[in-house]
Amino acid sequence: MSDKRYTLETLGPRIDAFLRPLLKSARFKADYELASGEARHPDFENPELVVKFSGPDVDLLLENRAELLLALEHITMEALRIPAEDHSLVCFDADDYRMLRIEELRLSAVTAAERVKRTGMPFRFSPMNSRERRIIHLALRNETAVRSESSGVRPQRSVVIYPAGMATPPEMAQAAAVGRPSGPPRGRGGPRRR
Repeated sequence: MSDKRYTLETLGPRIDAFLRPLLKSARFKADYELASGEARHPDFENPELVVKFSGPDVDLLLENRAELLLALEHITMEALRIPAEDHSLVCFDADDYRMLRIEELRLSAVTAAERVKRTGMPFRFSPMNSRERRIIHLALRNETAVRSESSGVRPQRSVVIYPAGMATPPEMAQAAAVGRPSGPPRGRGGPRRR
C-alpha cells in the first residue's frame, strides 16, 4: 500500500477533468501526461505526481521563467482544493524545466553566498515564489558564514543572504515579519524564514 497522498489513481482523473477542458478552451497546442514523481533533486523537491507537458505550445508555457506553466499549476491546485502545504507534492513540468531551474537556483545561491562572504554585504535575489525561495534556503542550509531570510510581501517576497554575524536591518525585519505567519521563528540557529 502506498503512503503517498497524491497518486495517478486518486488525483489523475481530477486533474484531467479540470485541465483538458481548460487547455481546449484556451486553444493550447499542448498535451500532457501524468506520471509518478521522480526524486531527481530529493533535497529540494520530491513531488508525488508530475504533470509533464509536450507539444508545439510548450515554449509559451516556459516563457518568462515558466510564468504560464506555474500559473496553470497554481490554478489547478486551487480548483482541486489541494492545501497550500501540499502544493510541492504535485508539480507541472515541460522540457525538464523544473530540474534545470532547481540547478540554476542552487548555483545562484552558492555564487551569491560566495559574494556575501567576499564583500561582507547582503545580497537580495529578485522576487520569487515560495517553492523557489525554499530551494535557495536549502542550498545554503550548511553554510556557516552566511544566513538566508525571506523578506517582503507576496508577490514581491525575495530571499536576502546576510553574513552570518550581521543583524537584519530593522526595515528588513519588519518586512519579513509582515510576510510570514505570526509566532516564533522556525528552525534552529536563528531565523531562516521562507
